[in-house]
Amino acid sequence: MSKLDDARIIINECDKEMITLFKKRMSAAKMVAEYKASNNLPILDLKSELIKRNTQILNDQELEGYYITFLEGMLKASKDYQEELIKEQNK
Repeated sequence: MSKLDDARIIINECDKEMITLFKKRMSAAKMVAEYKASNNLPILDLKSELIKRNTQILNDQELEGYYITFLEGMLKASKDYQEELIKEQNK
């Protein structure tokens, strides 16, 4: 087995784990949306706070920009999902 094959195996394992974590995170986002809809609360954009906190945890200058891109996409998906759920609940 080559290094490339080894790398692909690791990537596939990571992708499976990220899918599980993505579903878990979106389930939590749904809970947040339901709470906000029930309590008439707005969906806040806390992107800058989350990015700051999570890049400190990442603690890797080389990967920081790439992580921010990844995180921004995830946060957009979460916010869009919450907005859609709240819109459906308010019909």
